Amino acid sequence: MASLSAEEEQATKQFLEEINKWTTQHGVSPLSWNVAVKFLMARKFDVLRAIELFHSYRETRLKEGIVKLQPQEEPLRSELLSGKFTVLSVRDPSGASIALYTARLHHPNRTGNHVVLQALFYLLDRAVESFETQRNGLVFIYDMAGSNYNNFELDLSKKILNLLKGAFPARLKKVFIVGAPVWFRVPYNLLSLLLKEKLRERVQMVKMADLRQHLPRDCLPEHLGGLLSLDAHGWNQQLLAGQNGRADPVDELVGIPLGESSIHTPGPEAVSLTEFTALVGHAQRAGIYDEYEEIRKEAPPGTFHCALAASNQERNRYGDVPCLDQTRVRLKPRRNEKSDYINASFMDGYKQKNAYIGTQGPLEKTYAHFWRMIWEQNVLVIVMTTRTDEGERRKCGQYWPLEEGGQEVYGHIAVVNQRVDNHAHYNQTTLELHNTENCEQRQVTHFQYLSWPDYGVPTSAVTLIHFLGALKRQQKKAVLAMGSQWRGHHAGPPIVVHCSAGIGRTGTLCALDICLSQLQDVGTVNICQTVRRMRTQRAFSIQTPEQYYFCHTAILEHAQKQGMLTANQ
Repeated sequence: MASLSAEEEQATKQFLEEINKWTTQHGVSPLSWNVAVKFLMARKFDVLRAIELFHSYRETRLKEGIVKLQPQEEPLRSELLSGKFTVLSVRDPSGASIALYTARLHHPNRTGNHVVLQALFYLLDRAVESFETQRNGLVFIYDMAGSNYNNFELDLSKKILNLLKGAFPARLKKVFIVGAPVWFRVPYNLLSLLLKEKLRERVQMVKMADLRQHLPRDCLPEHLGGLLSLDAHGWNQQLLAGQNGRADPVDELVGIPLGESSIHTPGPEAVSLTEFTALVGHAQRAGIYDEYEEIRKEAPPGTFHCALAASNQERNRYGDVPCLDQTRVRLKPRRNEKSDYINASFMDGYKQKNAYIGTQGPLEKTYAHFWRMIWEQNVLVIVMTTRTDEGERRKCGQYWPLEEGGQEVYGHIAVVNQRVDNHAHYNQTTLELHNTENCEQRQVTHFQYLSWPDYGVPTSAVTLIHFLGALKRQQKKAVLAMGSQWRGHHAGPPIVVHCSAGIGRTGTLCALDICLSQLQDVGTVNICQTVRRMRTQRAFSIQTPEQYYFCHTAILEHAQKQGMLTANQ
């Protein structure tokens, strides 16, 4: 590391002091001196601007799911070696690094944006390990020569350029858009769409032949337009060879650690029922909606690589509801099956790890995966909070035999409907599972709640809480029947909960169960903490402000019905 001036050293100490207050507060590793210098160099040692850049960088990585990058694993490895993006081995006369993105090598139908952005972050982060690059900045060549509209992805291009401007620890000196096709140049509004005002002054559109006026001949490769020889990949290949699984030094900062902290226990900010009543009365619906909006803005602390992989897309009911890699349920490997993916997440309960599995409503093509999961996780109770069709839209497949005596085979699990009990607001179905591979049998109870509108909330909490009581009694009964066969948590295996996407009604039911359990156990409640923790495991849980507000009113309604409010006042 080259030496810093006395003023630069002082600024670095000040920056580290401020940032490490944040790292201590969030329980993550402190920032190192070398990483601090990166952020300060990018902002000419302006401490306040460097702090702003640090948080912008961290939040961008979280938002895009760029955490714990594994450069030696697919699909990132192939993307790094594709030649689409590289850092040239030469510098411009000022010593700035020259990075190159070749648009014609990008095929949106083959590679998702998130993989391209992972590669971009990884390679640029490695380039900025050089003190010379930190000091002298970066020139970025966006090479569009030979590309056509099929290679262009507007959203990706906006992210790349705006990332370079405001969320990347290197000073961006210049962006050259080279060889832009006619459809990109005229009308000019496409460029306006891509660039925020402050970046525009540093961007120039130039013809291929004119680029040499801006950068000396020996700075440029012989061919642009995606015609670089394989030697141009050398930097990428050498980089990968030298990493040996080494982590990005900023990785530990961008994700709040998962693990035991997600188990729901009473925290210091939990309040008594009396205080809770007063808080709800003071905040009113508008204040609680605002609180939900703050939670909703928080980026999930993890990645979605598996859920977003092209080969797994057909297993997701909704493309915008992926599940986190860190908490996803993995199907046990089977011969001739390439993926262990199912859109399902382990979710902790009150003082219980993996109390639930939150999942989407099964699709016809995932019925077999769903029943495999039920079998592999020893599930005793399935909770469905949607109808199969609502408002002329299919919300969930008919993944179990509906009529008494009916039977269906899903993969190697045969399911027999033994009995249906119809109640006012829900149906309870006893199912017998037969594993055709090992001839074992098990019993599972399926509960379907019928009085919950999609995106909405039940008109009264009483029926939902009654339903919650019924399924928990059944879980307890089934665990007792297992006897010594069950050696896990005394409350039993995970309860599977699903709606259509597996986040709205599913999250609301689980949050209500956790909060009521805490209320019953210690007499306190903290809905905000509960929902925040839940979203670290099943991302985006609780889908609307109405559902969040319903959790509050449901607890008050339950407390009133039970006479708890009088006792507490």
